[in-house]
Amino acid sequence: MISIRELLRAKENSETYSIGPDASVYEALKLMADKNVGAVMVVEDGQMVGIFTERDYARKIILKGKTSLETPLKEIMTRETVTIHPEQSLEECMALMSTWHIRHLPVMESGRLVGMVSMRDVVEAIIHNKEFTIESLEKYILSGGYAK
Repeated sequence: MISIRELLRAKENSETYSIGPDASVYEALKLMADKNVGAVMVVEDGQMVGIFTERDYARKIILKGKTSLETPLKEIMTRETVTIHPEQSLEECMALMSTWHIRHLPVMESGRLVGMVSMRDVVEAIIHNKEFTIESLEKYILSGGYAK
């Protein structure tokens, strides 16, 4: 079973991007576009106070007629976040994401933000793990390493 710690180590880009709650939605969107990510953590005085996602933008800015240039993140960010710790498994993360209908999970350790995993990260890791298992079993069977 793969842990989130292992996933974070293996991620090509394991950096977690953050922005302050007084920044505009536009600034957050620019950061997300520049870094090619779908969410950023909202951090104030070194503490995570929320998360801002593409979904927040679509539902809380566009559909409500607000402007991204004038709206501060603190008005629309998701304050109550579901978090995980590095020792949790991919399967546990998948279950949390499904239960809460979310695509990003901040990873917390000893009260500190140490990373973030997306639904894509989790799915890709699960698929890779399954492919590795299948490949190993095929090699084992084809090499005659099983009892007859």
